[in-house]
Amino acid sequence: MNQGLALEVMLSGESVLLTGPAGAGKTFVLNQFIKLAKSEGRHVSVTATTGLAATHLGGTTIHSWAGIGVADFLPGGFADHISKGRREIIEKTDVLIIDEISMLHDYRLDMVDEACRLVRRKDEPFGGIQVIMSGDFYQLPPINRGDSRQGRFVVYSNVWQELDPVICYLEEQHRQDDQQLLDILNAMRGEGVRRHHAEALLARVDEQPPADMVLTELHTVNIDVDKINEARLDELDGDELHYTQTTTGPANYVENLQRSVLAPEVLRLKKGALVMAVKNAADRRYANGSIGVIVDFEPATEYPIVAFRNGRTVSMMPDTWELRDGDKKRASITQIPLRLAWAITVHKSQGMTLDAARMDLRKAFVEGMGYVALSRVKSLNSLYLTGINRMALVVSEDAQTIDALLRKKAAADAKTFFHLTKKAEKRSLEPPKKPKPSSWSEKIEKMRETFPNAYKPWQPQDDAVLKQDFQNGISVKDLSKKLGRHEGSITMRLQKHFGEDIVL
Repeated sequence: MNQGLALEVMLSGESVLLTGPAGAGKTFVLNQFIKLAKSEGRHVSVTATTGLAATHLGGTTIHSWAGIGVADFLPGGFADHISKGRREIIEKTDVLIIDEISMLHDYRLDMVDEACRLVRRKDEPFGGIQVIMSGDFYQLPPINRGDSRQGRFVVYSNVWQELDPVICYLEEQHRQDDQQLLDILNAMRGEGVRRHHAEALLARVDEQPPADMVLTELHTVNIDVDKINEARLDELDGDELHYTQTTTGPANYVENLQRSVLAPEVLRLKKGALVMAVKNAADRRYANGSIGVIVDFEPATEYPIVAFRNGRTVSMMPDTWELRDGDKKRASITQIPLRLAWAITVHKSQGMTLDAARMDLRKAFVEGMGYVALSRVKSLNSLYLTGINRMALVVSEDAQTIDALLRKKAAADAKTFFHLTKKAEKRSLEPPKKPKPSSWSEKIEKMRETFPNAYKPWQPQDDAVLKQDFQNGISVKDLSKKLGRHEGSITMRLQKHFGEDIVL
């Protein structure tokens, strides 16, 4: 099924499983649906199985939304003791989004269903809420711990059988552009990795990136990631700048949100640091996962200036993550949307597209972990392996069985909803128009009507002109006109070169 038809099926009011391989565009379609459903006046609750996944869509965890927390069973009298705010959110919801559904246990989906039926007093799946589940069962599975209730994929839940969701299986590939890598990923999803697939991967162990290439490393455990990033930052010369986040909301909500935000509480940066954007820019100048290098800092604000690999140089301003519960905002975190990117974990890379990466998969410890890692890059030529173990090539046999059944049902569902094809063709699936800029962006744009170079990085030739003309007696006012910058910026730049007392 293509993206357009999947979108129309969801907009028609059907409950859906949106699935398909990594890079098929599931998150893109979800975001399109959320935007359109809200524009039609529907109350959409956006959730995911992990806080990290929830932040990609601007939502909360499904456990928090349903009020079930980490419990293994719904307590007696649940509907009588649920908070008024939680009750209102569940009652008001028309559409419930659950992203990264592969990581949710079957019994927990049943608990969410039971909670909705009790609160909404309707004995039908999820109390009559349209449910959109999204995910890929080949990726990270639900985790069973020894001291808790054991569970399986959500397809084994009782409510799954009753709900009987439409299967929208996206087949198109929007990430990988290398047939050899696609063959390996498809083999992992299908009949299994053959000798020639393994040899193609092992050949990348011997490959080294160009000497001048700075790239991100993927590791399976946090301790390796933290050590690498801290050591690499310490190796750089120059001053270190710190950016501390600001927060709103009660401490417990902020703490929950913090676990999901990839930008650190205190961001340490130096000129030359390799960084990754951890949020999509509203103006599309960078995306979640974009890699770049700190080339300078704004003189007035000290905001970092990043030269991204897409060719754009961007002054990175603070951005905000929100913890939303239905229509209610519970907490927010504001920080520069960057993190050090010499290394990240495979888990945190899920959902990202990386231009190039070095991967150490020798410690892969769960089915699907290698698939998640390998599917982050676009081609084998952009993959550099430190090593790989057998587990990294393993996907769940259960996932393979489920996938075959889903494909069969998806084919039947595509025929059932074929009548929506023409409607899908008429609706544009182009990215939305550039949103209205923030007040800060508006301020900069307005300033650049008078000072065209305001808040742009200083180039060496600009500095040369500035110093020579100033020493020749040219006034700050005239330098402002000549260089297209505010007089305050000219003054600060001169003070940087000649000392604070040089300009009165």
